[in-house]
Amino acid sequence: MGSRLGGLGDRRRLGRDQPLYGRWDTAAQAHAASEVEQSNAEAAEEYATHGAFDPSAARAVMASLDARVLVLAGALDSGPLPRVAAAIAELFPRAELAVQPRAGHYPWLDDPLRFRDTVGAFLAQQQPGRPA
Repeated sequence: MGSRLGGLGDRRRLGRDQPLYGRWDTAAQAHAASEVEQSNAEAAEEYATHGAFDPSAARAVMASLDARVLVLAGALDSGPLPRVAAAIAELFPRAELAVQPRAGHYPWLDDPLRFRDTVGAFLAQQQPGRPA
């Protein structure tokens, strides 16, 4: 598979044959090494438990949100896949979808400049009714 994806035992994996990172450089390796410090086991236990959230209510809130939303996904991400990110963006009335090429789950690590430019361009767009 080459060095971009690494082996199945690589810490860049989600337990499937999908990468977390679009590249495996020192920044990605340092990020992966800090996984334990970035984790919250108690929150993870509750995150998707039965009754933790109401999908219908969440969709209704998203549909009523009167705010611009940027949904940014990595093209190589498996959670969410770009097509799933597109479906999520469709739930918001004023969403913009951006899929960052050659990026995995952490697009700000895979290509920090592209990530900065994408988010910056979104934030810089003039909003109706607001001064420039």
